[in-house]
Amino acid sequence: MPIQQLIEQGAFLNLSRTSPEYFEQASLFWISDHTEVTIWAPGIIQFEPKSPTKSIVYSCGIHGNETAPIEICDAMVRDILTSKLRVQHRVLFLFGNLPAMDIAERFVEENMNRLFSGAHAQGGVDNAERQRAKLLEELVEQFFTKNNLPRFHYDLHTAIRASKNEKFAVYPYLHGKKWNRSQIEFLQACGVNTFLLSGSPTTTFSYFSSHQFGAHAFTVELGKVKPFGQNDMSRFAAADRCLRRLICEITPNFASDVDETALLYKINQVINKTHPDFKLHFSDDIPNFTDFAKGTVLASESGNEYCTEQDGEAIVFPNADVALGQRALLTVIPVDPVQLDME
Repeated sequence: MPIQQLIEQGAFLNLSRTSPEYFEQASLFWISDHTEVTIWAPGIIQFEPKSPTKSIVYSCGIHGNETAPIEICDAMVRDILTSKLRVQHRVLFLFGNLPAMDIAERFVEENMNRLFSGAHAQGGVDNAERQRAKLLEELVEQFFTKNNLPRFHYDLHTAIRASKNEKFAVYPYLHGKKWNRSQIEFLQACGVNTFLLSGSPTTTFSYFSSHQFGAHAFTVELGKVKPFGQNDMSRFAAADRCLRRLICEITPNFASDVDETALLYKINQVINKTHPDFKLHFSDDIPNFTDFAKGTVLASESGNEYCTEQDGEAIVFPNADVALGQRALLTVIPVDPVQLDME
């Protein structure tokens, strides 16, 4: 395994994609005398300083064509390996779907972000995405349960279509626990000012970490899908800066970077595709968070029409091309922050 090459060049993701055989066996080395590095598998690398106070997971590329977060994390890993950054906390970087990156597609056989919380073992199906989801679960469990440090997981994505609110985050269902104000402030400092408050369990990666390990966890949508090399990285400057600060400062304060009230929404309808003739009743270029009048037909399929239930109900994540039984559309309605139970 080219440890010296990694320390000199930092090209972990490139080697993971082009020469995965280097990382088929777990390996450990040190950066100088301060940071232990463990490579668990291609695309999975962990950094641990001597006296950490947090355990942080950054995941990206769960969908292989969502390239901006991949490029952000790749640059962070490169800078840590080459000693341009020095971490103060335990951090696990997960580059999710390497084969999907290679073909510039969302996935190869199956949407990996519907395979967590054990969903990879259901249905009698086996494929590379299910095997990878199982491995990611196992390594997150190992990472979080090694000690009792506060736990954080930011699963970084970009959306298929444009959004009226360019950057937004999904806050997983908390099963009665309070929403965390400091986490919302951190993401606002990253440039994320819109939050979807989930009202039920899901099989997403962020829900897995939140529910199984009590981590502060989010699915973070940082913009729109673009091919590798075509992202305007200036649009991600705030996110990149704050993600770096979080792992490199002992007690970073992000509240001072927030100058506006967060936009909060709760999920009103989860519309699943149950028939092959499912179709959406709005154009493909309508952005996320477009709202409609009460009674507007949003989608239909054999035997069903799906309509807005109140004025101002907005669409998020519409995708008629999902597999049968999967979510094809969310609708959301605004929430008054004053009414939210936060800690």
